[in-house]
Amino acid sequence: MARVTVEDCILKVDNRFELVLLASHRARMISSGAPITVDRDNDKNPVVALREIADEHLTPEDLKEDFIHSLQKHVEVDEPEAEEVPALVPSPEALASDAVGEVQFDRMTEEDLLRGLEGLVPPAETDDEPE
Repeated sequence: MARVTVEDCILKVDNRFELVLLASHRARMISSGAPITVDRDNDKNPVVALREIADEHLTPEDLKEDFIHSLQKHVEVDEPEAEEVPALVPSPEALASDAVGEVQFDRMTEEDLLRGLEGLVPPAETDDEPE
């Protein structure tokens, strides 16, 4: 039975090596629980896979695609192209100050900086706290 099935499959898949790869992949799929599309007739999974290919229940192209997908470790996902973000239009005031060359910065004295940092430090422990 299997020899006749192989001869029938060669008409569908030209390369015998490719036929072995596709049929073995399909047999592994069947053993992992994939539904079969032909009667089992007490045949083992490789023979069932060959019969499915011979009877054209599964196309070799679909099996190839599934086989390649099963071997991939990283599947690339096509993401949409990022749209070009429109440039921000500066305000008329900013354009006027740039034209004159005057750029204003916030200035902080060292005392203001130290006062701000002291507020960030947790207060020191004192002896007045109850234990």
